[in-house]
Amino acid sequence: MILVALASLSSARQSPPGQSSSALPLAPGAKVITVNRKPGSFTEPSLAINPQQPSQLVGAFQVPASVAYSDDSGGSWQLTSGTAPENYKVSGDVSIAYDILGHAILCYIAFDKLGTSEYWAHGATRNGVFVRRSLDGGKTWDAKAIPVDEQATRPEMPFEDKPYLVADDNPNSPYAGSLYVGWTEFSLAKSVILFSRSKDGGITWSDPFEISTHEGLPRDDNGSVEGFAAAAAPNGLLYTVWADGDSIMLATSRDGGITFTPSRKILEVAPPYFTVEGVERSNGFPQIGIDPRSGKVFLTWSDYRNGDVDIFCATSSDRGWSWGRAVRVNSDALHNGADQFFQWLAVDPVDGSANVVFYDRRDDPGNRRAIIALARSTDGGQSFANYAWSETPFDPGGAFLGDYTALAAFDGRVYGAWTETAAMPRSSSRSQGTQSHTAGKTATLIKVALADFKSAAAH
Repeated sequence: MILVALASLSSARQSPPGQSSSALPLAPGAKVITVNRKPGSFTEPSLAINPQQPSQLVGAFQVPASVAYSDDSGGSWQLTSGTAPENYKVSGDVSIAYDILGHAILCYIAFDKLGTSEYWAHGATRNGVFVRRSLDGGKTWDAKAIPVDEQATRPEMPFEDKPYLVADDNPNSPYAGSLYVGWTEFSLAKSVILFSRSKDGGITWSDPFEISTHEGLPRDDNGSVEGFAAAAAPNGLLYTVWADGDSIMLATSRDGGITFTPSRKILEVAPPYFTVEGVERSNGFPQIGIDPRSGKVFLTWSDYRNGDVDIFCATSSDRGWSWGRAVRVNSDALHNGADQFFQWLAVDPVDGSANVVFYDRRDDPGNRRAIIALARSTDGGQSFANYAWSETPFDPGGAFLGDYTALAAFDGRVYGAWTETAAMPRSSSRSQGTQSHTAGKTATLIKVALADFKSAAAH
């Protein structure tokens, strides 16, 4: 979870218009800020824009679960405090959202000890999924975390992993104001997708229940059910997706998350976990988004059907019953051996554009050094223009980059956040409290960026 920047600790640089060291054109109005003064174990960002006040943004990152906010459309960021739990050793896997009242809601997992590597439920200790609320848009946070699902230490206990939070902020929705969280629960025998909802702004949560019709294998690897993502349509219809083997699954709710359709396979893909050279861990979990103007549903993921890893998008115009062909989002030559990975999707609720951020290695014949690319579709997902968002390529050096990047869009302005590697100072030592699957050998930094397509169009 990455993303917060204190303006006085950040370095911002505006690139010359249209210039980029990459073969790609630079994203219009591209601005990239480094948010950490010192490198560390910073990964997995989440971003949200306040729909009631679009100049206000909030972001989160790990470890521990941390937050920053911006009141000037991402020009500067202020670190906050009081978001990480004091009674757990580790917190992370963050996601963040604004509810319909403009309150910021942070979701994360917390635990003392993971189980066996990738087999998290084997020997794990107490853990759970929690939320924390900010009633002033992200500046200050409630002192007490609220459990969505908490497990006490006991024999053969489950481990709750990788939650994702979504808010129904559609003013005409019958369930406006609802908050939803889905996640993977690993037990010794299986993995399942659990779900919970809140109708009072995150103060109380329903008892978790399983929405995955098919249960997965118990390891955090191919065969598990994992990578929950969701989106709420203007009419209140809730779409949820996740990876299950070589498939992407969909389940929907028409009653505000009380009941769901049986989950069903909507797309055949390559396995969701795969090797990316020089990266400790990588996956192609799906994201889902909705154009509120047309009701079109967008789905993005990555896989290696073409040999190297590519980003794909498919769309549905009938509420997810049928899906069009997979459109390749990255525009480099097919089968060129360059990996594009760790995508994230944001559909702009004002202009309907589909925006996708990802790591891009097309400029390195050795398939090692990456820049950050931004792809944008203004024709309903039929094609994507590609832009360079960062100018200086970096080598991951075997680092854990996290399991995801972040993206948010509103009225032609697109905001992204990601992890980059940096040399660890010789005097520094890594924290012993980080998750085992974040303990890469290479230190990391968080970057946050802006692209402004609206201003570019006006000129």
